[in-house]
Amino acid sequence: MSGQGSTSSNRITDDELNALIFKLQALLPQLNHGRHGRVSAAKVLNEVCSYIRRLRNEVDDLSERLSQRLDSLDLSAFDAEIVTNLLQH
Repeated sequence: MSGQGSTSSNRITDDELNALIFKLQALLPQLNHGRHGRVSAAKVLNEVCSYIRRLRNEVDDLSERLSQRLDSLDLSAFDAEIVTNLLQH
């Protein structure tokens, strides 16, 4: 039954969950309009997910624009490798 013991030790406590929600809420100041600066956990998580989706879309857009610009440049294979290495760091 050691599997059950490890499962319960991996569970997040209510205090840990509340602390996480509080930290996430602090990262999204637009959520601090509620009474005493508190909003529901569901709203915080929904806003965090929306924010992550927006960031992913922005990264995808920037990546596409960068690819288009790099494609329009006359780069040698060596130059292209240097640019690629710089962008990976």
